[in-house]
Amino acid sequence: MQADINYRPTKLRAQFELLQAIRTFFTSRGFLDVLTPPMVKNPGMETHIHPFQMAHAQTNSLAPWYLQTSPEFHMKELLSLGFENIFSVSYAFRDEPNATNHRPQFLMLEWYRKNAHYTKIMQDCEELFLSCLDTLQQKTISIDDSMKGAKFERATIQELFLDMLNVDILNYLDKKDLKELIEKNFKDVPLPVQGETLSWDDYYFLLFLNKIEPHLVNYPFLLLYEFPHHLSALSTLKKEDPRVCERFEIYSKGVELCNCFNELTDLKVQKERFKMQAEEKQSLYHYSLPEPTVLYNAMERGLPTSSGIALGVERFLKILTGVENPFWE
Repeated sequence: MQADINYRPTKLRAQFELLQAIRTFFTSRGFLDVLTPPMVKNPGMETHIHPFQMAHAQTNSLAPWYLQTSPEFHMKELLSLGFENIFSVSYAFRDEPNATNHRPQFLMLEWYRKNAHYTKIMQDCEELFLSCLDTLQQKTISIDDSMKGAKFERATIQELFLDMLNVDILNYLDKKDLKELIEKNFKDVPLPVQGETLSWDDYYFLLFLNKIEPHLVNYPFLLLYEFPHHLSALSTLKKEDPRVCERFEIYSKGVELCNCFNELTDLKVQKERFKMQAEEKQSLYHYSLPEPTVLYNAMERGLPTSSGIALGVERFLKILTGVENPFWE
């Protein structure tokens, strides 16, 4: 216990120096540091992300408020009100158990660029990561040896599957075809018991998590982009090839650090996607969330062409410094 007490100031200093480096990086590039409400009416519509609902202590009844799982909807509201390049560093909350890279409460960095394609955010990420590495070293913060001189690599999801599994994933965009592929060629991938219904996304992630993600530990920084269209979420489809969406994620030593979208601005399409996600959430987890009116109002007002990304700060700290438990506790 005493060793942990003595170590904690070192860990916290590294975290605070990283936060300062992040803020300096963005403000020096003309971004505005913004805040969004931590308590919201709709925390996000992702099927497998679960929010904390607030409660009235005096009456022991649920309140119509949730802790934010991401500042996304309110940051998009700011974009619709005329703000341009913005960033936010704040706590997000997700109802999931503690794990090596997960906590119910964690720091999230999110930033948006108005009138910019998501390839510009790719450039931001490379510059941010290298800038933070340099700053921490200048501040005499211990850096993980594997990060020194680390370089970025990029690959599309199609290229990744071809390289690692000799499978063109874009030829398996039908759920039945993907299921049969796993049953025939990847018998070690655990499938559910007969009769249990899975979505295309579920089969994809079973294959990805079991056959591909374990190998990503070998990459200091790997940027994966052009995901199959099923995983479009809040991103646009690529005009030249609508089989894929304009979205990327960055992995570092097997850990997912961030998730970027070329932002969808079509309200009709967004409502259709959210309807599907809401139905999946109700079917799988037996609860529903209120309509995301903040986002819908922003899109009705006019959400400009933009790109945005969310990054887990504690995960980033862990990757850069090698600290075992980067979280506050």
